[in-house]
Amino acid sequence: MKNKILFVICTLLLAGCAGIFKKGNSEHRHFLWKVSDENSSVWVLGSIHFADSTFYPLDSVIETAFSNAEELAAEININDDSVSQDVANKMLKQGLLPKGSTLDMVIPEDMWKTIDSLCLAWGYPPILLKRFRPWFAATTLSGIAFQHVGINPEYGIDAVLLERAANDGKTIVGLETADDQVNAVADTGSTDSSGIFYLKTTLREISELDSMISQMIRAWKTGDVELLRKAMNEDGFVDAADSTIQKNLEERMYISRNEKMSESIAEFLRDDRNVFVVVGVAHLTLDDDNVISLLRKKGFTVEQF
Repeated sequence: MKNKILFVICTLLLAGCAGIFKKGNSEHRHFLWKVSDENSSVWVLGSIHFADSTFYPLDSVIETAFSNAEELAAEININDDSVSQDVANKMLKQGLLPKGSTLDMVIPEDMWKTIDSLCLAWGYPPILLKRFRPWFAATTLSGIAFQHVGINPEYGIDAVLLERAANDGKTIVGLETADDQVNAVADTGSTDSSGIFYLKTTLREISELDSMISQMIRAWKTGDVELLRKAMNEDGFVDAADSTIQKNLEERMYISRNEKMSESIAEFLRDDRNVFVVVGVAHLTLDDDNVISLLRKKGFTVEQF
């Protein structure tokens, strides 16, 4: 897909450290933008939802912007137990196959063999996946894969900042609901065609995960937007039948969500609110329909730091 689907599944991507990205005559050091109107500004930071200790401490420009903000806005407040439980319940409700149907019955045999081999290598019982719809199996496998390469949601930039915001007494704003998050990936159609495509793409990306993670972390830590885009846009062949599914997934996962996020940020500015926003970096950098591009189209001044 145009975006690495594995990172979407885990609600992810990259956030700030040091390094310089040069484009034209300007220099940028972080996946951090200041969005302004005539009399107010909002900071927007790209997040990687799975990270490790090498991402910390965050650079001083990020720390200063965060410390001075009165509110923190994130895709969803994953550190709120009630919110996390709501997401988990909705995923489980939508993610189970009908009684009498199992995952190995609804996906191609070679795909199940790949899953079985992965689970064997990880020491994870594949039987635990058998009741899952393909999209839910994909989310589970991707989470396990990330942790096997040494990155963890506890170090995710949004998770760390959410915890700090709560400790600092900042107001926390969710840009999306549990339904928004789950519906972005859930496929409950009778054929599971979208979920099967999703799972197929996820399995391919898991096989390339070490290289992908290495490129993305290097891109992020050097502030290299173009390298990040290149790493996330290395697609496999998609046939005509899958092309329609891919477009529908992109609409659900990115395009419609980007518009909602950009409108929320625009509303913060119209209301002169002092907000620090943290969302997955893919929402801020990929192609022309990303949040940053949409904010520019809305007439706001946008600077990258």
